Order: sequence, then C-alpha cells, then structure tokens
Amino acid sequence: MRKGQKSASKLHKNVPPDWYWRSIKENVFQKYWHGCRFEEVGKLVESSGGTILDIGSADGVFTNEILKKSNAKQIIGIDVLKSSVDWANKHWKDPRLKFIVADAHNLPFRAGSFDAVFALEVLEHVFEPMEVFREVKRVLKKEGYGVFLVPSDNFLFKNIVWPVWTKFRGKIWVDTHIQTYNNDFLRKMVEQIGFKVEQNKKFILGMLNVVKVRKV
Repeated sequence: MRKGQKSASKLHKNVPPDWYWRSIKENVFQKYWHGCRFEEVGKLVESSGGTILDIGSADGVFTNEILKKSNAKQIIGIDVLKSSVDWANKHWKDPRLKFIVADAHNLPFRAGSFDAVFALEVLEHVFEPMEVFREVKRVLKKEGYGVFLVPSDNFLFKNIVWPVWTKFRGKIWVDTHIQTYNNDFLRKMVEQIGFKVEQNKKFILGMLNVVKVRKV
C-alpha cells in the first residue's frame, strides 16, 4: 500500500465496510440524500457500454447503480479501504463489477483505459485534487467523459447540515472533508486541467454540485 493510501485509509478508519448499503436501508435522511444524488447523476450516465472507473467506490452501492444506467462491459471500483473492497467483491455477484484497493492520486491503469470515470462525493476527501484530475484525464479515452460530485459547501451545508450530521450518525466522517469546492471551484479546477465542461448543476438546495466533463 502506498503512503497516500495509508494516510487516506487512516483518515477513514471508522467507516464500516457496508456503510452505504446499510445506511440507505436504516436511515430515512440518507435514503433521501443518496436517492436525490443518484437521480441527478443518473441523468448524466451514458448508456453506451464500455469500461468505467468508479473512484471511491466504498461498498459498491453506487457503482452498481452506474452499471444499471450505463450498460457497461465492466466497471472497476477503487477505494483505499480494503474492508470496503472486500465487502463489495463478496456482496456483488455481477461479473461486470470488480473492486480493488487503489489510490486515486496514482491510478494503476494504462493511459486511455476507460470510457468514463466517476468520482461521487469523494473529491472532498483527497489530499491533492489536481493530481487526481490529471490521473482521471490520463486514464480516460479521447472523447471519454467524467462525472464529479462534491458538496458545494454553501451556507446551509457547511454551517447547519454538516455540523449537525457529524455530531450524531455521521460522526464517523469528522475531519474527513479536507477540501472545499465552494464558489464554483470544481468547475474552475477541471477547466484548468483541460476538460470541456458539459454540465454544471447544483441541487438539494444547492448543497451538492455535479459536473460532467469531456476529454477532448
């Protein structure tokens, strides 16, 4: 395991391996939140098949949703938590789904390997987001697309929702948000890398920001 992976896995050591799978079943707020976010992300998924990378796949719940929408030949999910990767590989039986331990700052794939790359509510957890974007661009095929979803850190999210959430059920996420993407910063970053921005939308009262890009 690389140094970056060790640091990230330590940062997220309290996250249960089946966090999303269990939480959507047990918690009404999380069911609503994640239902809304995937409804919006689902509108951006292209049903053209191909090979897809899901960065920060956790227990694979959203990787499986991407599979349903995309008709992909294969989706590889990566995460820094071996416990989550092991759970996902055991739980999901579709042979098109594969999960591995890997670091988004140094993706273990050849250039031009993927038709699409997703990073859904993970970029706020990475140490060097520009490095991650460069890696995404490298492993994408020409005309491939990326979908990035982050908290917008607007007033409602940053000052009310997140502080309350992390005092109760979401306390496992305390100190794990190490980047902020307020003031349309996500769009500016991906444009700086050289992506063409096709969609830039905020939803759930402006608390989430989803951006779809194209490698040209």
